[in-house]
Amino acid sequence: MNNLLNILPYFLVALIMAFILTPIVQSFGLHHNIIAKENKRTVHHGRITRIGGVAIYLAITWVVLLMTPITKSTISILIGGTIVFLGGLLDDIYNLKPFAKLAFIMVGALFPVLFGDVLLHSFNIFGSKINIEAISVLVSFCWIVGLANAINLIDGLDGLAGGISFIILITFCIIGSFSKHIHTTVMAAICAGAILGFLPFNFHPAKIFLGDCGALYIGYMIACLSLLGFKTSTFISLGFPIIIVFVPLEDTVLAIIRRKLKGQSVTTADRQHLHHVIMYKLGFSHEKTVLTLYLVTALFALSAIVLYFNVVLGLIMIFVLCLIVWVFIELTGMVSPWFHPLIGLCRKIFKHPRKKEDAFFEANKTNHRQ
Repeated sequence: MNNLLNILPYFLVALIMAFILTPIVQSFGLHHNIIAKENKRTVHHGRITRIGGVAIYLAITWVVLLMTPITKSTISILIGGTIVFLGGLLDDIYNLKPFAKLAFIMVGALFPVLFGDVLLHSFNIFGSKINIEAISVLVSFCWIVGLANAINLIDGLDGLAGGISFIILITFCIIGSFSKHIHTTVMAAICAGAILGFLPFNFHPAKIFLGDCGALYIGYMIACLSLLGFKTSTFISLGFPIIIVFVPLEDTVLAIIRRKLKGQSVTTADRQHLHHVIMYKLGFSHEKTVLTLYLVTALFALSAIVLYFNVVLGLIMIFVLCLIVWVFIELTGMVSPWFHPLIGLCRKIFKHPRKKEDAFFEANKTNHRQ
């Protein structure tokens, strides 16, 4: 508890700075016409600034430089984060090609991994210790690139990516304070504070969007902090960051599988993301969809905290949550209308649920519409 109280000043300063900077960035974006364009996939209307990540980036960078010890890992994370942020900002302004934007993320990810020692040093899986530097570098690099893109992919509704990221970072603070990873805890608190200072302007109806510069940067920071906090990884501790960031990771993996099954590029946009399914297939309002995903993220975060103190109870919670998510994926046809192995097994054993022409869920229809 004392550790959590000690990080409060960092959290509050970042929050106040982001809260002050966000309206300034909003006005700048409107004045220079840096706004989100409306298309068939968007759910917003009107002129809304799309570079809100500038306020978060400035708040985090200033607080880290002014209030925390400058270490090799800190500098490498800040340099890499700046590269990722600039790539996203250029995309927000000029609409870069997907692979050009990816190049910025990959270069940014190299700095903490190669120069800041921000990587998984070893894997201790089922009693066998694996300590191969090349594998550690590759896994850590892919983790940063993947998570940056994962947070960007879920940034489809007002306040969604920011709120989920805030929950993730607060969980890092809680676990980091108990495990005495003070540096990670302080950095996570700064990031969480900056996001919370931004969220009042971003929640529905949003006055400003994160933009790629914000979503990619936040995802990058979450990835780096998870590596910084869980770098001495056993089989269980390696799973901590995966559990905490389950929602964006699950949505990203499903998007890749879904698009590959359709023969599409993984960069092809669609309206089959988790938030789209909840909003359009289940008929939830904008606010209820976002709050539902906050709740799901919070439950996975809670299971990670429980896992830290009680492995058995934590694993039971994770299993139950994953089972519920799996059934939801099958019912709603998030991968494909024909992908429902668990429900198919239930039909064979229990003769239920039966297929119907007018069934609500895709997995229960006799005919499917793509």
